[in-house]
Amino acid sequence: MAEEELKIEEGGKKGKLMIIIIAAVVIIAGGAAAFFFLGGSDDDMADVQAVEGQAGAAPSASTGSAKSGTALYVAMPRPFVLNVPGAGRDRLVEIKVQLMVRGSDSEELAKSHIPLIEGTLLQVFSSSNADDLVTEAGKIALREQSLRDVQAKMQEIAGADVVEEVLFTGFVMQ
Repeated sequence: MAEEELKIEEGGKKGKLMIIIIAAVVIIAGGAAAFFFLGGSDDDMADVQAVEGQAGAAPSASTGSAKSGTALYVAMPRPFVLNVPGAGRDRLVEIKVQLMVRGSDSEELAKSHIPLIEGTLLQVFSSSNADDLVTEAGKIALREQSLRDVQAKMQEIAGADVVEEVLFTGFVMQ
């Protein structure tokens, strides 16, 4: 009977050892897979840098090219809060805005003209209708009108569109 107990204990140790080995292999294989899937090679980074070098990393204000360079976001310092008239009743609207620009030159231009951009956006927002802003199509139309007006002002002042997109990062209507 003592021999049978020893055999059972030895078999239990081998089973535990096999489980530990299998777990270690799974962990190592998972780590290797994550490394290969998530880690990029140096060749990929060289390709990206070569493409950026060909496109021009930072457009100058004189070229007027808003489509090349790195996308940067300029946040308006405070949200726009205003009353918007509607057919049934007036509504209070709060809109948080960020501007997408390309390159550091455009970013600096946008930052230096924030009061002008805020004034332009406020004019567009205050001319809107609450009934239109309830719908998704109305919000898209407001965003597109904002972009057109901001680009026109920046073209007039800086000689370039500067702003590529006007993004609503917060939109609350009560």
